[in-house]
Amino acid sequence: MIQKDTYQQVLFDCIKRGSTIIADDVLDAFKMAIEQETGESAKAGLTHTLESINMARVRENPACPDTGWPLFFFKVGNSCEIEGGFTALEEAARYAVRKATKEGYLRATMKHPLTGEDPGDNVGNNIPHFTYRFVEGDDLQIIFAAKGGGSECFGGTRHRVIAFADGIKGIEKFIIEAFIEASRAGAICSPNILGIGIGGTADVAADLAKQAASLRPIGSHNPEMQFRKMEEDLYRAINSLGVGCMGVGGNTSVFAVHVEYAYTHLAGICVAISSNCMVARRAASRIKADNTIIELRNPEWFEGGK
Repeated sequence: MIQKDTYQQVLFDCIKRGSTIIADDVLDAFKMAIEQETGESAKAGLTHTLESINMARVRENPACPDTGWPLFFFKVGNSCEIEGGFTALEEAARYAVRKATKEGYLRATMKHPLTGEDPGDNVGNNIPHFTYRFVEGDDLQIIFAAKGGGSECFGGTRHRVIAFADGIKGIEKFIIEAFIEASRAGAICSPNILGIGIGGTADVAADLAKQAASLRPIGSHNPEMQFRKMEEDLYRAINSLGVGCMGVGGNTSVFAVHVEYAYTHLAGICVAISSNCMVARRAASRIKADNTIIELRNPEWFEGGK
């Protein structure tokens, strides 16, 4: 059985690591973008951001002043036994968020959507948010991902229903137009990791897009060739737009494009985009049935790890 003390420790640790230590795949994407950049302002912006990220790791400070929405993803083995069950796990996550906020790893940014009431601890109705995936085995994987305010509130998330007759060209046209509109709106902090959800109902497409943006490492690919080709084609097309670092112009507007999909209704194809800001904060650990803790280099959310 996985003990409460163990998962409580891991929950807090994932928040702290996710907020202060940026993953190697993101650091590598920064370095590659800096090497390839020909625009002086874009190169300077990327370089200074990378310096700031490295300083955050050393000082154990948040990598970005916007610490975002606290999102947890739990990948649960079918035979996994958790002390106290899932309600205890979720309460432990709320406790970890409160503790991380008090200690400065999260800023108090969550508030009531109408009254503006601010609890001061980032805990409220449906926040932190929990997503579950059940698989074979007896392990528990805990993933923390911070989704920044700019990447959500300023146009970084959009959706549309595409007619089957418009096909792949129609899907790609919407995605490129949506990225342009999001960039014009400002505050999405390009270069982004752009997640794409195709199919399902509107909320399914949006959720797949968010997972693709937040949980897949840069350099991963959809295992189905037609979707991998779409990722590669969109990556080239969006980077040819010249949006660049924070919209100042440049060679790199996205670090990656990740596509996930669901089967859809014959009436049409829901397509959603979800941009993840350049610092792409996330951390993951696996807890084995004997309470051994394994820090994961990248989340292993999708089948095969991708």
